[in-house]
Amino acid sequence: MTDDTPMEDAGVTVVLRPSKPIDSEREAKATQLPVIVEKPIPYVFDLGNLLATDSNPLPGTSEADLQSVARDGAQALINQLLTTCPIRSTPSGVLLSLPPPTTPIPREKRLPVAKPQTKWQAFAAKKGIKPKARGEGKVVYDEATGEWVPKWGYKGANKKEEEQWIVEVDEKKERESRSSDGLVNLKRTERKEAMRRNERKMRSNERRVRKPGV
Repeated sequence: MTDDTPMEDAGVTVVLRPSKPIDSEREAKATQLPVIVEKPIPYVFDLGNLLATDSNPLPGTSEADLQSVARDGAQALINQLLTTCPIRSTPSGVLLSLPPPTTPIPREKRLPVAKPQTKWQAFAAKKGIKPKARGEGKVVYDEATGEWVPKWGYKGANKKEEEQWIVEVDEKKERESRSSDGLVNLKRTERKEAMRRNERKMRSNERRVRKPGV
């Protein structure tokens, strides 16, 4: 109905008024924010860090003012990225390549301190002894089994003599040793003692390099 037409029904008068057309396009344009952002002082961009620095004074301190300033900065940053950075299409999607950062960002933690040398490292450096490559010399060939076995650890070659049922006895070591495990376990006792000796040296090195008061 486009006119005011009264309708009477059981003593009630209903008036149908004409509906007002809503210009949705005009309202959308009214609420749409500008894409081009202009400021008296231009932005300074660091695209590598996705940073836009705005040196203009704040228009106010209300939440709406802060949101407006943040929106303008984000829009200006997006415009700068799309107009200056190379964009390419890949099977994974569209990628935008950022330039190297120009603004130094402070570290969260302090720079790592160089680990001091142990006695052996200092001795090797003094004598010109080069460290072995990773994994070099950790296995040996066992002629009895025809396999390569580790030098130490589980099924290591250093335990081979412990499994022998005949052991050649060194009388001097037998007199010096106070172990009551028997001659068969003499090699095992020596290996355990060597491990404890290495642990003592390791703790000594740690105490030596530890700073006072730490």
